[in-house]
Amino acid sequence: MIERTIFREEHHIFRESVRRFVDREIVPFHAQWEKDGIVPRELWLKAGAEGLLCCTVPEEYGGMGLDYLFDVVVFEELWRSGASGPGFLIHTDLVATYLLSFGTEAQKRQWLPKMVSGEAIGSLGMTEPHAGSDLKAIRTRAVRDGDDFVINGQKVFISNGQLCDFVVLATKTDGSAGAKGVTLFIVESNRPGFQRGRNLEKIGMKAQDTSELFFEDIRIPATNMLGQEGKGFALMMTKLSQERLAQAIRSATVVETVLDWTVAYTSDRSVFGQKLANFQNTQFKLADLKTKATVARVFTDRCISLFMEGKLDPVDAAMAKMFTSELHCEAVDECLQLFGGWGYMSEYPIARAYVDARIVKIAGGSIEIMKTIIARQMFAQCGFALAKSG
Repeated sequence: MIERTIFREEHHIFRESVRRFVDREIVPFHAQWEKDGIVPRELWLKAGAEGLLCCTVPEEYGGMGLDYLFDVVVFEELWRSGASGPGFLIHTDLVATYLLSFGTEAQKRQWLPKMVSGEAIGSLGMTEPHAGSDLKAIRTRAVRDGDDFVINGQKVFISNGQLCDFVVLATKTDGSAGAKGVTLFIVESNRPGFQRGRNLEKIGMKAQDTSELFFEDIRIPATNMLGQEGKGFALMMTKLSQERLAQAIRSATVVETVLDWTVAYTSDRSVFGQKLANFQNTQFKLADLKTKATVARVFTDRCISLFMEGKLDPVDAAMAKMFTSELHCEAVDECLQLFGGWGYMSEYPIARAYVDARIVKIAGGSIEIMKTIIARQMFAQCGFALAKSG
């Protein structure tokens, strides 16, 4: 086995603490939360009290000022348990990161301590019904009116949408300027005109609230702007590698986990008078997946190291996201097959992992977008500029 050398003793101690929390506060209740379509707010407060939220936030803003690996530990332990409901990743890895990177001192002091404690839940509002990967095409408008902006529009597929206390919202402040007309705002959910739509019914990740959001003549002060006017698209692009790395961490962890489940199951299950593990087909399939899982883990951990050094480039992040996402879907499919009919039963973790998996080829940028990013660099290196699609 290849040792994961990126972690130190303090990370291992923290992992044990996180694992105990997940086993005690999440696993016993997750099936009910999937029926409810949402996790209770109390879970966020408990997670905050245990130090599981926004581990990298500096002490001056109520955090612990730890390194990124502590956040990685939290994400891995959630996915290892099959707990897809708590939207901690969006809250911690994206929303808090945007505030830390681009927020004013007043914005940081207002929101980050509450995010660390779980008192305030953050969400990211980018995707619209007609604008997914193409964020330049968003139509939500923010129009200046004196010292305020008035926002109208809608978003869809918004994680933490039912629970969020505020959303980092992508808007158009100049409809004729394309990407240069995009501006980010912090929009509080208690403002008049903020409307939560349906808690969308998904094929998987059923315990995580995913919503439509509507904005009708919401008036916010210009001080709620995150970064500069017209710079929102550029700011979003700087965080895509981190978002895609998080997706790779998730997929690499799930692949390892479902392999462990399947090795244990096939070692115990008897078919035609012998253990399922004794069939060559079982051995070959699992050996193939184990090899790919090891490659995925080594590459993902290398990308984590590069990210922490400030050296993770968009192409490496795209390759990590593409490879691990495709392996994720392959692994849950192959492993479910080895469980036979029981693998199709919701009571088995492999069944839930199967339906939770499909989103990974879409979230954080589709597989097709990842391939386009990789191909553009390949051809650019030989001096050929690919034509832009669309």
